[in-house]
Amino acid sequence: MKTWFITGASRGFGLEIARAALAAGDQVVATARKPQQLESVLAGDRLLVLPLDVTDELSIRSAVDRAVQKFTRIDVLVNNAGYGQLGAFEQLSAAAIDRQFATNVFGVFAVTRAILPVMREQRSGHVLTVSSIGGLLSTPGASIYCASKFALEGWSEGLSGELKQFDIKATLIEPGAFRTDFLDATSVLHGDVLIPDYEAYRKTLQATFDGANYKQPGDPARLGEVVVALVQSKEPPVRLAIGTDAYEGVLTRASRDRELADEWRSVSVSTDFSE
Repeated sequence: MKTWFITGASRGFGLEIARAALAAGDQVVATARKPQQLESVLAGDRLLVLPLDVTDELSIRSAVDRAVQKFTRIDVLVNNAGYGQLGAFEQLSAAAIDRQFATNVFGVFAVTRAILPVMREQRSGHVLTVSSIGGLLSTPGASIYCASKFALEGWSEGLSGELKQFDIKATLIEPGAFRTDFLDATSVLHGDVLIPDYEAYRKTLQATFDGANYKQPGDPARLGEVVVALVQSKEPPVRLAIGTDAYEGVLTRASRDRELADEWRSVSVSTDFSE
């Protein structure tokens, strides 16, 4: 039996991963800024629901301490809490960008920093971080959101090598488009700076995102099942694309990078010393 610690568990991926872990017979610490939303959808003696704001160090420390007091260990951390900040770069204020990184990046760092000592003492654990295919392929109109996911990609890939010595694993989950509430007004923010030059672009972008809402191909419940199965693997991957569109996106990125590297090879290799 494993003990899971899941952030942002009140809806979307976090909720489905919690459900799948409980269904598998595991123990779950389900955390959210508004934990009362969880109490009506999850229950059982293997469940601990806690308040957690990933941008608040005291909140993090309290949740981790209570989790260890209840279940004595944490085997799997799921860094899922986050939101989407959409809009062209110039349409986003510095404050909006700071908030995006405070939650999507620095919040992940803070929670992981609080839990790694528990895992090191156990000499075991698995850090799962929900990135996005947008962490590999940036999308116009979502440059700052994608930047936050690109940051997680670089961090977790390096972290996976650092933690091997303690038998702790780290995996990036890279979902494509899934039918969650990600594009709802309660979950996504749009640009907060009005620039007339961008007004037509803003309206087109908003219509595109609104039109895609709840038409995404991915099933969140199936993602939850995949994630629970993943932690059973003896050699889990450093990153896992989930969804047909995500898989195809990985191939697109790899092919594009190879073509670009070959095209500019003569320039790339021209800077070495001649000996």
